[in-house]
Amino acid sequence: MLVSAASIWEIATKAGRGRWPEAKPVLADMHVLLRRAGMTALPVTLDHGRAAGLLDWRHRDPFDRILAAQAIAEDVVLVTADRAFADLAERTPLATLWE
Repeated sequence: MLVSAASIWEIATKAGRGRWPEAKPVLADMHVLLRRAGMTALPVTLDHGRAAGLLDWRHRDPFDRILAAQAIAEDVVLVTADRAFADLAERTPLATLWE
């Protein structure tokens, strides 16, 4: 299972702004926690950034855009509870699993 660097960035941004203080301990031990869970970090590449910017999608959230672009580029399923991805999944090779 992959975990995008963009997901960690979004969590850290929310925790840093006080919107998700419970995440601070997770962020402090993220490498250990990911390893224990058998997860691998997925870095954001230049190709991912370009693809996110060029997505034909009105959704403007940069975190969502990079996650979608990464899932498409890496041919992996995006696990999400956010229905904002539904429209894009209908029109592109984006595969989603709604949790």
